[in-house]
Amino acid sequence: MVQPTHGVTLASIYEARARIRGQAARTPLVRSLALSERFDAEIYLKLENQQPSGAFKLRGATNMIAALMERQGAESLQRGVTTASTGNHGRAVAFAAARLGVPAIICLSELVPANKVRAIEALGAEVRRVGRSQDDAFKEVARLVDEQGMILIPPFDHPLIASGQGTIGVELLEDQPSLDRVIVGLSGGGLLGGIGAAVKAIRPALQVTGVSLSRGAAMWESLQAGQPVDVEEVESLGDSLGGGIGLDNACTYALVREVMDDHVQVSEPAIARAMVDLLEHEKMLVEGAAAVGLAALDEHGLDIRGQKVALIISGNGVDLATFDRARSLAGR
Repeated sequence: MVQPTHGVTLASIYEARARIRGQAARTPLVRSLALSERFDAEIYLKLENQQPSGAFKLRGATNMIAALMERQGAESLQRGVTTASTGNHGRAVAFAAARLGVPAIICLSELVPANKVRAIEALGAEVRRVGRSQDDAFKEVARLVDEQGMILIPPFDHPLIASGQGTIGVELLEDQPSLDRVIVGLSGGGLLGGIGAAVKAIRPALQVTGVSLSRGAAMWESLQAGQPVDVEEVESLGDSLGGGIGLDNACTYALVREVMDDHVQVSEPAIARAMVDLLEHEKMLVEGAAAVGLAALDEHGLDIRGQKVALIISGNGVDLATFDRARSLAGR
């Protein structure tokens, strides 16, 4: 059997599951009556918005920090951990670091909404605002690593991060073993790659659908080009799906290529409509990135009739001003 080059396996995902137990939540998978009727299918919502940190990112961050402590000893992290983030990963690293007693500095671009900045600071981490893109923020991360000896906890491009996110895939098939398709927001690839690695190992016929933004989608452009490429980051309701994948991507680009079956892009109006629909019909106030699965069903008319389909509701990091903008764009 050919071994994967990306380092994410079902075994690494089960190891992650053991590490994060008691730190990250095992989130519910609930059937949506309204969406099931609307799309003539069984639609399930995986509620990662119910994580203690507000988003799925807690799984990967907790797994990596715990694994480093396990392998190298707690003293190896005494100078702290750092990362750059579009918001949710930074909050997850801050949350995990605080629980495990590790200092943290989170570097954010000026495009990250203020509510996400406040949420990170409330967890006790230091926040540094740098530049207009995640790449700009990573320059400060590199300096902290080189000059202060801090440990980088990358937002997606590492087997420990993707394996942590892959625990979602195990839970999906435990709760709904006959699932036909999972629809996942796609940016750097840690979430889709991890989930895809898990479900393909357990149920190979399960279809993995990725959803990217219509503008500034680095993974989409990279897959089209056949190699990682730079893409200008733009403002979006789905801001958590912004940012590059890194020209030196070592894990998630190959992983996504291996496990994803199909891939669509969604527009800002479609994201807006999905955000409003989830509040009106499911009573869930979620960020744009969490609504892209529903946006894809709405905008692209994916043929899911008679199927069992899971949508990953990835996080709740939205403020009322952003939701009001979504409601206006949706014409509601």
